[in-house]
Amino acid sequence: MEDYDELVSSLTPRQESDSVSIYQNTVGIACPACESPFDNLIVCKDEYNSLELDFAMDICTAMHDGNPLLFTHKH
Repeated sequence: MEDYDELVSSLTPRQESDSVSIYQNTVGIACPACESPFDNLIVCKDEYNSLELDFAMDICTAMHDGNPLLFTHKH
């Protein structure tokens, strides 16, 4: 993903750990996969990650530097 740094700098950091970073899209940026605004960006940094979801959502994906990027869309 070419504009990763620009994208992340426009988002609000919500959680940071060794394995996952979560950013909230508070400005309505379009998802690079589906072009609809997304709710959160989840950056997976470990080879394996488990996410516990509290509600149903659609997920779009992209890659940056070998790390999966998950763009969540609440229903």
